[in-house]
Amino acid sequence: MTGFRFLVLGGGPGWHFDQLAAAADHAGVSLSQASYESLQSDIDASNDSRSPVQLRCDAGRLSEFDAILTRTMPAGSMEQITFRLAILHAHAAAGYPIINSPRGLEVAIDKFATLAVAANLGFAVPATRVVQSRRAAMDAFRELGGDCVVKPIFGGEGRGVMRITDEQLAWYTFATLERLDAVFYVQKFVLPGGRDTRLLVIGEDVFAIRRENPADFRTNVSVGALPSRITPSEQLTGQALRITKRIGLTFASVDFIDSDQGPMLLEVNAIPGWRGAQSVIHENLAERIIHALQQTCVPDANAAVSS
Repeated sequence: MTGFRFLVLGGGPGWHFDQLAAAADHAGVSLSQASYESLQSDIDASNDSRSPVQLRCDAGRLSEFDAILTRTMPAGSMEQITFRLAILHAHAAAGYPIINSPRGLEVAIDKFATLAVAANLGFAVPATRVVQSRRAAMDAFRELGGDCVVKPIFGGEGRGVMRITDEQLAWYTFATLERLDAVFYVQKFVLPGGRDTRLLVIGEDVFAIRRENPADFRTNVSVGALPSRITPSEQLTGQALRITKRIGLTFASVDFIDSDQGPMLLEVNAIPGWRGAQSVIHENLAERIIHALQQTCVPDANAAVSS
């Protein structure tokens, strides 16, 4: 499975792309990088010599690549975000592999949509209210016991996440969010805080780490949590694979927070970083990601091996 051309869309230069580039070189495949801002389309039904819809980026035509790996999409207007996703949908509809699928991205980028999928699958999740006004947010804050985590419905790495226990602070916070036309994502704080299990799903492989942060309820490595590798239970492994398949994700992280009632699914990330996980996992995770891209180009490979 050599000779493929892969494209990393978004994320830019840095540690993650360097890891992927080294893994691609080791696998004998070509890896390019392009920005979401460079995506463009050319629609011309009068040209019989090629497809009427051409999709391009600053690395070339998307059709020149065997598969695409999506990384962080930068902020933009509603029109820009919608157009970028529409490009991905059009490319996927033409039969080209994308990790992760545009539909999977749309669900996983939205904390409400993700948690709704988890709850409907029967997973334990924290009590959560998602509302659109300060008054409704204050009602939710009180109904959830006056100890809540407020977070943006989009975004990750612990940015913009607050634990609020004071009613006056809640009022001022919600007033600010209302002026920003934000959606209010209000979640009951679950004790003890500062500890969770992250499962990194790459195809059918699942890697797990514990993250502990004695100084903060947030468990992101970017805010000081310390990771350690663990062997996940069959239950958590099964749940991680089940929800990623339901959403349509090939590469994702699934976070379960500790609680007195057992693990609760908190979030699913369709564009996870793996620097913290790689520091405690001896397998080369970038190589596993490149292998997953290769597998999308030979969908019958597993069937051939099993037969």
